[in-house]
Amino acid sequence: MDLDMDDYKLKDLLQHADGIGISSKHRRHGRERAFHRAFARFVRADPSFAQELSTIVGIPGATPSATANADASDKGKAIANGHTSGSSPVAVDKGPPQDGEEKFAWPWCGILAAGAGFNAESFADRVAMFSPEDIVPLVFDDTENSECFAIVRFSPGWGGFSDALALENQFSVNKLGKKEWEAWSSCGGAVDGEENENGEVKVYGWVAREVDYTAEGLVGRYLRKHIDIKTIDEITKSQREPLGKIVAALATQLEAKNQDLQDLETRKNATEFSIARLEEDNRRLHEAYNEEMRKLHRKARDNALRIFQDNENLKLEIENNKREMILRAKQLEKLSIENANDRKKLAELSDEKQKAKDDKSELELASIEQQRNDQDILKLVEDQKREKEDALARMLELEKELHEKRELELEVTRLNGTLQVMKHLEGDDDGDIHDKMEKLSEKLEHERKRLEELSGELVRKERESNDELQEARKELIMGLEDILSGRTAIGIKRMGELDERPFQNACKRKYGNDDYETRAAELVSSWQEEIKKPAWHPYKFVKAEDGSDKEVVNDEDPRLKQLWIEYGDDVCNAVKTALSEVNEYNPSGRYVVSELWNFRKNRKATMKEVLRFIFQQMEVPGKRRRG
Repeated sequence: MDLDMDDYKLKDLLQHADGIGISSKHRRHGRERAFHRAFARFVRADPSFAQELSTIVGIPGATPSATANADASDKGKAIANGHTSGSSPVAVDKGPPQDGEEKFAWPWCGILAAGAGFNAESFADRVAMFSPEDIVPLVFDDTENSECFAIVRFSPGWGGFSDALALENQFSVNKLGKKEWEAWSSCGGAVDGEENENGEVKVYGWVAREVDYTAEGLVGRYLRKHIDIKTIDEITKSQREPLGKIVAALATQLEAKNQDLQDLETRKNATEFSIARLEEDNRRLHEAYNEEMRKLHRKARDNALRIFQDNENLKLEIENNKREMILRAKQLEKLSIENANDRKKLAELSDEKQKAKDDKSELELASIEQQRNDQDILKLVEDQKREKEDALARMLELEKELHEKRELELEVTRLNGTLQVMKHLEGDDDGDIHDKMEKLSEKLEHERKRLEELSGELVRKERESNDELQEARKELIMGLEDILSGRTAIGIKRMGELDERPFQNACKRKYGNDDYETRAAELVSSWQEEIKKPAWHPYKFVKAEDGSDKEVVNDEDPRLKQLWIEYGDDVCNAVKTALSEVNEYNPSGRYVVSELWNFRKNRKATMKEVLRFIFQQMEVPGKRRRG
C-alpha cells in the first residue's frame, strides 16, 4: 500500500513538473518553468528512481505495456519500451517517410480528446515528453456537449513529425488512439467520461490528418482556419526549393568573398611593398638629417669659438687704447707744466686733461660693460647652437660691423682729442703743427663719412633683423600655443579676446543658476562680433603727457553706457580692455591676435625673456634628476 502511494505521488510530481515546464501561459514565469523542467530531468536521470519509474505506466522514463505496435516509428518504439536510463525521449530528424500520398496537417499537429470531467488546460501534463511547441485547448460551448479537445502543435521540421508520430504510437500502445476514441464516443461514453484504474479521466491522442481536417466540429474548424493540409512530397518539395536558392545564393556570396579576399591579398602585398619603401626612405632621410645636424653643430661651435676669439681681441684693443689714453694724459700734464707762463693755455690743457680722464673713465666703463657682454654672450652661445646657419652668420656680421663702428667712434674721439690739443698748441711759428692739424682734420672728416656709411648700413640691417625677429616671434607663438598658457609667468595672450568670467558672474546675478552659462556664452559671442565691426568706432583722442595725441576708448559711447547699465562695471571694463587691445595690436582688421605676454609684469614679453623661460623649463627635469 505504501509503495502504491509513493508511485502515485511520484507520477503526479512528474506530470506536474512536465506540464509546468512546457506551459505557454504568460502568468508562468520563465524561472518557474525552468525549475520544473530541471526537477523532471533530475528524477529521470537519478538511478535511485529507476525502479520506481519502471512500475509507472504513461510517464516518460517508465516501462509501458509490452503490446507496442511493431510497425511504429523508432521514437514510438523507444517510448513504448521505456527509457530505463531515466532520460527524456529525444527527437531525431530521420527525414520524410516513404508514403508520399497521405496528407497530414502542416505544421505538424496532434489531437488530444477526453470526455466530460476533464480540465482542458491539463492536456499539457499528458504530452510534455513529446517536446510540443504549443498546446491549444478547444472546449465546446455549453449548448453542445462536454467533450474536451486540444491541438498539440509541433515544430515544422522532420523532428516535429517524429515527435507527432511518437505521440500517436504512445497512445496507440496504451489503446488510447483514434480508433478507440471513435469506438468509445460512438457508444455515448463521452458524455460522462471514462476513468482509468487510478480514477483519472482517459485522454486519447493521434496525429491530425486529412480526415480530421475535413471533419465537421470544433477540431475541423480550427484546423481549416489555422493549419494547412499537405502530402509528404509537397512538404519535401516546399522545403527543398528555398534550400536550393539559399545554397545558390551562398555559393555566389562565397565566390564574391573569395574574389574580395584575393583583391585584399593583392592590396596587402602592394601596401607591404609601399611600407618597406617608405621605411627605407625614412631611414635615409633620418641619416641625412642627423648628418646635417652634426654639420650645423660643428659650424655653430666654430662660430662660437670665433666670436669668443674676436671678443678677446677687442678686449686687448681696448686695453691698448686705454694705455694710449693714459700716455696722452701724461703728455698733456707734462705740456701744462712746461707752459706754466701761459695760464690760459694751461687751463685749456687742464680741461683737456680732465676730458682725457673722463674718456678714460668712459673706457673703463666700456671695459666693464664689455665684460658683462662677454658673460651674456657666453650664456647665449648655447642658445645660438639651434639657430640656422644663415641667421647665425647674419648676427656675426652685424656684431663685426658693430665692433667696426665702435672702433671708428673711438678713432674719431681720439682724432678729435688730438685735433683739439694741436689747436691749443698752435703758435705763430708752428707750421708743422698747422699741417698736422689739417691732415688730422681731413682724416677726421674721412672717418666721419665712413662712420655715417657704416651707421646707415647698420640701420638697414637692424631693420632686416627686426623683420626677422618679428617673423620668428610669430613662428614662436604658433609653436608654443600648446606649451605656454596663462598659468605660467610667460605665456600666450589673445589680444582683443573677451574675458568670459565677468560675463558669467553678471549673468549668474541677473538670471540665477538656471542656464546662466549659455546666456553668458551668447553674450560674449555677440559682443566679440560687435568689436570686429569697423562701423563701430568707440574711440577718442586725448592729449598725452608729452603733448602728443593719444587714441583711447570713449567712455561716453552709447553702446558702452547701455552695457554698463545692464550688466555693470566688470562686463563693461572687459569690453573696454578688448577694444584697447584690438586698437593697439590690430586696428585695421579688428580680429583677435596672439602675443607673447609676461603675465607677471603684465606687459609684452621680449624674445630674451621667452627664450630664458623656455630653457629654464627645459633644465628643471635635469636638476630634479641630479637632486
